Amino acid sequence: MAIYAYLRVSTDQQDLDNQRHGVIEYARSKGWGTRQSDTNTGVGLLFFEDKASGKKSWRDRDIGKLIEQAKSGDVLLVAEISRLARSTLQVLEILQECTNKGLIVHVAKSNMIMDGSLNSKITATVLGLAAEIEREFISARTTEALAKRKAEGLPLGRPKGSRNQVKKLDKHKTDIKALLGKGVHKMSIARMYDVSPQTLYTWMDANGLNRFINSEKFAHKTKPKKK
Repeated sequence: MAIYAYLRVSTDQQDLDNQRHGVIEYARSKGWGTRQSDTNTGVGLLFFEDKASGKKSWRDRDIGKLIEQAKSGDVLLVAEISRLARSTLQVLEILQECTNKGLIVHVAKSNMIMDGSLNSKITATVLGLAAEIEREFISARTTEALAKRKAEGLPLGRPKGSRNQVKKLDKHKTDIKALLGKGVHKMSIARMYDVSPQTLYTWMDANGLNRFINSEKFAHKTKPKKK
């Protein structure tokens, strides 16, 4: 039995650390081991890291290649159901293909097993639909906000290097540190306090929280320019 740990991010700004941690802990709880070759259990994880956009057909992404090479009885392990695809239809197509091939899908965060049963199909549908609806809400709010600013003749987007946005986080320092310590994703924290991810990274850098910055791209951007 092979256990495939599938990790996906849609942009370079996101990192795989949270997903990797989630699947490793889940695998450990199942006694599967946490590496490709585990001398204690004889079983390990085969990691697949996919940075292709979720809007791209799943058959053309690494998830498609993974499923194609997997055999009946193998396990596909993901951190969250939304990591499989960005639309309900594609999630269901992937689960159906896994069922056809005899693959068992484990979702670490929800502690669920998608084995082709009716209950697992219903659960997958609900989770996929919820994720899709949330993305539509975020998109709608963004579009409405931009339209309002445009109608009022205001510039679109925040000014580069806006100090007000950085200072806005100061009064939440204790709470943000606690969230970071618990492993909450930085993009989620940024949305929580209504700032851009770059603003959060800049604030973290200014407050000595670089240890929580896993992305080299953001870490580089937050370094002050030499005058």
